[in-house]
Amino acid sequence: MRLDVVLRYIGVVMLFIAGFMLLSAGISYVSGVDSAFYPLLLSAMLTALLGAFPLIFVEQQVQLTNKEGFCIVVGSWLLASVVGTFPYLIWGGEFSLVNAWFESVSGFTTTGATILNDIESLPRGMLFWRMASTWIGGIGVVMFALVILPSMGRNKLTMTNFELSTLARDDYRYRTQIIVRILLVVYVGLTLISTLLLKLAGMNWFDALCHGMSASSTSGFSTKNASIAYFNSPMIDTILICTMALAGVHFGLIFATVTGKRNNLFRSEVTRWYFAMLLGGGLLIAVSLFAAGLYPTFPAAFRHGLFQFVSLVTTTGYATADTNPWPSFAVLLLIFGSLICACAGSTSGGIKVNRLVLAAKMMRLRLQQQQHPNAVLRIRIDGAVQEQEALHSVMVFIVAYFALILFGALIGTMLGVDLTTSLSGSVASIGNVGPGFGAVGSMNNYSTLPAAFKLTNALMMLLGRLEIFGLIQLFFIKWWR
Repeated sequence: MRLDVVLRYIGVVMLFIAGFMLLSAGISYVSGVDSAFYPLLLSAMLTALLGAFPLIFVEQQVQLTNKEGFCIVVGSWLLASVVGTFPYLIWGGEFSLVNAWFESVSGFTTTGATILNDIESLPRGMLFWRMASTWIGGIGVVMFALVILPSMGRNKLTMTNFELSTLARDDYRYRTQIIVRILLVVYVGLTLISTLLLKLAGMNWFDALCHGMSASSTSGFSTKNASIAYFNSPMIDTILICTMALAGVHFGLIFATVTGKRNNLFRSEVTRWYFAMLLGGGLLIAVSLFAAGLYPTFPAAFRHGLFQFVSLVTTTGYATADTNPWPSFAVLLLIFGSLICACAGSTSGGIKVNRLVLAAKMMRLRLQQQQHPNAVLRIRIDGAVQEQEALHSVMVFIVAYFALILFGALIGTMLGVDLTTSLSGSVASIGNVGPGFGAVGSMNNYSTLPAAFKLTNALMMLLGRLEIFGLIQLFFIKWWR
């Protein structure tokens, strides 16, 4: 493997991130040169130097190997998280080294968990950088860079294959170059539409843009301490529910629906299950909340129940209410949503509805095989036969996913964190959801937790965003053929 070549392409990604730091510094400048201006400007310069150095001394290569493509993708994620700490550390405040790392990883992985007790005390430039980091991470740090890179032929295919999961690629019927453009068009379009609607609903332009970026990336970072509850607006809640729900759908299917293609949202079996889960879960939680007398009317219970369920399923993590006092039935449904999450090919994390549907069909197939031992049975999704290797990968992923949740919970309890916080924090971190329950509930944050627990959860966030094996394989790279 040519390490210099890997560093060259990671350098391009760093230059791209430096551009967003410079844009954030520009926001600081137009806001009256607030206290974030010089930290952001210095961070942009440091990141740009880090990215430019390998570009100067390493020549562009015509062809990349699979091993090099993998290292570029994983290395870009890791280094992006490192340079993402620069603005926080230079600015200071609540950002210790561990807190800055946690906030940076949370942003780039679109987890949306925070260590900040007073978000509203941050200057606008720093608030925008938090949103920029999570918006970059929503579509993928390498995916964004691929849009601005010159034509790379098979190199672009190599890196796209490592950043897009197999489940996500299966629903695309286009060449790699077109896939990248589709992702960008849908992503930017969803962000702009959401921003405009939020402005019309009563937010100022800055808040509307920040929440449009955050909702489209299913991150959940907010400019307010009380998250969306600060606005107390049914219209804003409705707009964000729609944005979050759409951001949890495979972007290729959204593009196909808008352009009138045959393989659209209405023909997708996975998407139908996804929307049914959102509506069914939201309705059941609303009934639970209304029966418990937490809300005076059923529409109010449905508004908050649906919002919280959609927010956790899509791994956004916004909050309109404190979910800790909610009935156990509602809490269990929210935990279920945090485990399953949305669809492959979206900006969300988690196990994903695709794997849930396949796992359910595999269980049904097992029953059918016991009843009809000689029958030749196949599992299909939207009429396409699923290969045995893909089914095996689904089960291995689910087992590894729950094993890591158990690992995170064990670490938390070993550090003295209560079981509810440890377990739900582990679920929220590996699923890139953000809020859990207990000390990390919807109206709380991770600031009071032990540093070791924050570091463990940051690792879980990266594992979840890179679909577990994407990061683990880095430690076995020398055995690749």
